Amino acid sequence: MKPIQRSYQTEEDYWCIREFLREVSMLNCRHDFSWSLLRWDYWRWHVNENIFHMKLEDVVTLWDANGQIVAMVNPDGDNEAFFQIRPAFQDHVSMSEMLDVAEEKLSKINDNGKKELIVWVNAADDSTKGLFTERGYTRSKFLAEHMRRRFISQPLADSVSKNGYAIRTLGDESELPARSWLSWKVFHPDEPDEKYQGWEWYKNVQRVPLYRRDLDIVAVAEDGELAAFCTVWFDDVTRTAVFEPVGTHPNHQKRGLGKAVMSEGLRRVQKLGATLATVSSYGTAAHALYESMGFTEFDMLEPWIKEW
Repeated sequence: MKPIQRSYQTEEDYWCIREFLREVSMLNCRHDFSWSLLRWDYWRWHVNENIFHMKLEDVVTLWDANGQIVAMVNPDGDNEAFFQIRPAFQDHVSMSEMLDVAEEKLSKINDNGKKELIVWVNAADDSTKGLFTERGYTRSKFLAEHMRRRFISQPLADSVSKNGYAIRTLGDESELPARSWLSWKVFHPDEPDEKYQGWEWYKNVQRVPLYRRDLDIVAVAEDGELAAFCTVWFDDVTRTAVFEPVGTHPNHQKRGLGKAVMSEGLRRVQKLGATLATVSSYGTAAHALYESMGFTEFDMLEPWIKEW
């Protein structure tokens, strides 16, 4: 039966996509050749709800067969496309057809007045990269995403120096303003503070179905200031823990706090039954931190770009 293409329709599709991505992850031996369940959840509730405000009906396209989702095209940010497909249907859903949909629905007009689209592909997938080349795409200047993994069975550090900081669970809603401010300083270190837009966006993060406050971990300085964080998302079906995001305030860096909060996260998910942990990195500093934590194995996702 040829899969049927359709647009995202209702909230029920959101939940069906979650199960589809869970199943694809297991079929791929938990390699992130497609989005993880958490990445979809995090995009739905944080990235899109707080930043882009796209209508899912306009930007998410599905292929159905035998009553189940077998493939999906979706964005992350503006003018980006990601391709998710159930392995058994790779010969039944044409990547060329999926690319047609992405170019129609997800491309944007750039500063040159031309359409532009960035597509992401597994660096080892020569077949798809060949198709992209035929369709006029070239490797983008943007950094590749290193999708890192480590098994929980690997030894955990017995102790990591906390340098006088306390490592604990994030507090109740009264601590969300401080947690939001910390994120701002971590991810916008060179932006003027006047651009800071408040803290209520964090409520959407906490709406993610996998969210657990006991896995939302912070490092706290002696004066009570939040200094570092890592949020861990545990899926008890795939027994996978995803670290997203991880960060340290510029004023508290070079003190081992990234390792401290991640070590605590690994210990907590180990007790919950996790067998695999994953984290993504792009730049040199993040590569070094995660490799030092045992996340040395990775798959690489490359961005390719076309202007027309």
